[in-house]
Amino acid sequence: MAIVERIDTICLKVADIEQSSRWYQNVLGFKEAFRGEDHCILNIGDSAVPLTIEKDKEQAGEPRQSQVYPIFYTKDIEKTCRQLQKQEVKTGEIQYDGVNKFVDFFDLDGNRLQACFWE
Repeated sequence: MAIVERIDTICLKVADIEQSSRWYQNVLGFKEAFRGEDHCILNIGDSAVPLTIEKDKEQAGEPRQSQVYPIFYTKDIEKTCRQLQKQEVKTGEIQYDGVNKFVDFFDLDGNRLQACFWE
């Protein structure tokens, strides 16, 4: 038996809550579910796991080089990549590991995000 039941949320540190919330809503289509003083919870489509963006008080404005990053599933990786690039989001190249196609992209604070597709 596991001592935890599920992932409750994924949390990323950002320099500006308001600006980052708008970015995630406008670029990725997330919906703001809750706003606190120093954090915001965003719903991701029909996923049960939301994204929490939290004010980074120690490194505000510095690029984030976290080893932890969320991976978002998409049904059309090529279309997703084009849409991100159209909105001037920094992206890597679409990669294929033999099972998954995936692309890294970055939010306003340099947080690494990834979109993937698999059958």
